[in-house]
Amino acid sequence: MSSTRPVVIGVQGPQGSGKTTLTRAMVESLSRQFGNRPLSVSIDDFYMTRAGQLEVSAAHPGNPYLEHRGYPGTHDIALGAETLGRLKAGTATEIPVYDKSAHGGRGDRAPRDQWRAITGPIDIVFVEGWMLGFEPVADSAIADPQLRIANSYLADYASWHSSIDAWVVLKALDPAYVLTWRVEAEEKMKASGKPGLSRADIEDYIRRFLPAYKTWGGAPANVPAARKLELNINLQRELMQP
Repeated sequence: MSSTRPVVIGVQGPQGSGKTTLTRAMVESLSRQFGNRPLSVSIDDFYMTRAGQLEVSAAHPGNPYLEHRGYPGTHDIALGAETLGRLKAGTATEIPVYDKSAHGGRGDRAPRDQWRAITGPIDIVFVEGWMLGFEPVADSAIADPQLRIANSYLADYASWHSSIDAWVVLKALDPAYVLTWRVEAEEKMKASGKPGLSRADIEDYIRRFLPAYKTWGGAPANVPAARKLELNINLQRELMQP
């Protein structure tokens, strides 16, 4: 590990593919077995507030990709860049917490007194997200003009990607798996007693993301092969041969 700053590892994969479970297991293992001081954060931590998301939606009426949280353009880029920068510099910081159960499952940023305070030195930071590493493509490659708007926001995320030293990419054999995975996650959240979307609403919400997987994907193009690990997974989230 670096003696001056933490190593930052980006973990990318479709929604529900097991990114959070994977990073949680790596944090636990590295801490218990090797004595490291790891930490995990999610790009979900950096969603805009509910009010901010409603402003985005109002600015793009009728755009299904920006109506709710999730797509490029619905994150607080500056907050994410500042937080990752402080973590990488070893500076004490607070990591935002996003409450996905708020507003009937539409979500909102939790009050600041619920954020995670990080004061000690960290060896490894895992940053996970479904669209982490996605880069804009030429508008000519996108038939849907509404999707082009989300594409235009992707360049802003370079400030996050520049903080990442290496990548782990979970690749679903079929992007449509995400529908099954996210329905399972929403039902599990509701079973725990938290509010959540109805099955019809969650299916509608997830279907809006399928075009994203066809349009973008993978770690940034300039990442050397030696700093990128790609893992293929099936519907059961089992590792498969390429």
